[in-house]
Amino acid sequence: MRTLRVFESISIDGYFTDGQGDMSWAHAASHADAEFGAWVAANANSGGALLFGRKTYQMMEAFWPTQAAAQQMPEVAKGMNEAKKYVASRTIQPSWQNTERLQGDLVAAVRALKESSGPNIALLGSGEVAAQLGEAGLVDEYQFVIVPVALGGGRTVFSKRQPLRLLEQRAFRCGNVAVTYGK
Repeated sequence: MRTLRVFESISIDGYFTDGQGDMSWAHAASHADAEFGAWVAANANSGGALLFGRKTYQMMEAFWPTQAAAQQMPEVAKGMNEAKKYVASRTIQPSWQNTERLQGDLVAAVRALKESSGPNIALLGSGEVAAQLGEAGLVDEYQFVIVPVALGGGRTVFSKRQPLRLLEQRAFRCGNVAVTYGK
């Protein structure tokens, strides 16, 4: 069975967006840290499949296939563009290479995807989708990049209490801390 890992950048007080839906704070300090950049590139080239909600997919599709992405972060752009991608949406027709739209009920579609053969799956961003899949018990791991900023409010990926155990942790000079939790 394939594993599903949720990947989110979160504030130190646990939010993936602020109260207005802004996420620009998530990448402000990390560009100057070469070690963090190398970690991000290695993560992007891990060979897994990617899953997105509609909003995150549209943001990613608008950037990663562009020349600007290839110039700014060539390794990450390569990994993002070559990966198998799934998008949870009833409305859009994906045009980004290697992308398939999930059909029908989200929980049922992801359950079937996990039971199929193929690489492990990383859900990037997509907080609403992450909350639904977590509530349904389909998330195997949560990988957070904790960004050293307190937002004081916003949206969280969790909709109910979930006991987790620490699997990995790594701190970077820019102040970001990557942690992975499992069930």
